[in-house]
Amino acid sequence: MLGRDLVPVLSEDEVLPVDITGDCLPLDITDLAAVQDCIRRYKPDIVLHLAAYTNVDGCQTDPETAWRVNAAGTWNLAAACAEQDCGLLYISTDFVFDGVKGSPYDEFDTPNPISIYGRTKFSGECYARSLVRKSYVVRTAWLYGARGKSFPGTMIRMAGEGKPLRVVADQIGSPTYTVDLAETVSRIIRKPLYGAYHVTNSGECSWFDFAAAALEDYGIAGAQISRITSDEWPTPTKRPAYSVLEHRALKLGGFPEMRPWREALGDFVKSYRQVNEQA
Repeated sequence: MLGRDLVPVLSEDEVLPVDITGDCLPLDITDLAAVQDCIRRYKPDIVLHLAAYTNVDGCQTDPETAWRVNAAGTWNLAAACAEQDCGLLYISTDFVFDGVKGSPYDEFDTPNPISIYGRTKFSGECYARSLVRKSYVVRTAWLYGARGKSFPGTMIRMAGEGKPLRVVADQIGSPTYTVDLAETVSRIIRKPLYGAYHVTNSGECSWFDFAAAALEDYGIAGAQISRITSDEWPTPTKRPAYSVLEHRALKLGGFPEMRPWREALGDFVKSYRQVNEQA
């Protein structure tokens, strides 16, 4: 989802898209020998590490796979990058925080993940930063895009099918559009200001607010949508109740502020409509 929006943004550069399946160069990041061979062969200036096991509940029920992909897979990439002295940008998550602070987390707050997904992603951060001299860690949140499975897309599809929607209203975060994240990532890698960055669209909302806004922008009226609490939607994973990210490093680095999530959602709806009409 993010990769498909990032490649066009980097169109002026020589970019080699890699994936475990599909029409990209095939690579499994859990295979150390394959990762080393790839980095040695192509000698990139920087590796943009977007791969992850992002099924949060899946990580909780299958921790072995989560640790193998998110932690060990990142270790493999970091070790290979260190060997060739190339840069590494690692996409991380708001799930590295516990959500109890009550105000936005900045890059200087201490992570305290409360789920397997959060722990494995934080472990990946540690490998990236400790092994690679030129490393960036970009934490983002509530990521969605026009290509691939996304929360607003699912809400639009289900409402269009006339299904009732029960959406959690007591978890607060910052929805982030992949196109906007891709543009900011492309700016970050142009400067040797290595370290951690929080990159989300500005503002905050609940999942319920996010769903309602998506249906409004898509023009779906009369949808059956109701607010529920986290306790009313039991899952294997404990999620942060408040995981809004402060963009302190972007400000310190002189990067432009991310636009409001509500504005970005409007552009997503236009792209989502075009993608689905073509399908």
